[in-house]
Amino acid sequence: MKNKIESRKEEIIRVAAKLFKEKGYSAVTMRDIAKTMGIKAASLYNHINSKQDILKAIIISLAEKFTAGMLEIKGSGESCINKLKAIIKLHVTLSSQNIYGMASLNNDWMHLEEQMPYYIKLRSEYEDDFKNILEHGIGEGELINVKPDVMMFSILTTLRSLYLWIPKKEDIDLNDLTENLSQILLDGINK
Repeated sequence: MKNKIESRKEEIIRVAAKLFKEKGYSAVTMRDIAKTMGIKAASLYNHINSKQDILKAIIISLAEKFTAGMLEIKGSGESCINKLKAIIKLHVTLSSQNIYGMASLNNDWMHLEEQMPYYIKLRSEYEDDFKNILEHGIGEGELINVKPDVMMFSILTTLRSLYLWIPKKEDIDLNDLTENLSQILLDGINK
């Protein structure tokens, strides 16, 4: 059950995100969104200006949530390992709450128009912060001395695909998933 009443604009964004995941951003029209909602396409324009505005709302809001989470983690004063566990938890939480939005973030970001530079800036800063945490962990002896880019790529590839995997699991415990991912991604699978 939802804690707050969803506005019409939020409903449009939610329905569009689901359609973007199912069909791809380029294949979805405003008419498709309206039809799915059971309203006339003209009615959509009372709440949103364009399909581009919907995409921007989905992607930029998620990118800003990841950025805010990373800034909090970065400034936490925790050990590198605990920061990495917090990053994993951030991804599990946001992915589980935004399955359709994560699909747009991963697959449709290149369709952003005027917001593309801002999105790329957010993504680059997030990855730089992630890499700095890894470099610090290597320097402090908390992590093995492997290229931070490779470590980051390996971890982020898994985390960025959670939106594909989570919906396939019926009884998923997010805390358990976070713990298991932390163990596998940070400790490996060696016995």
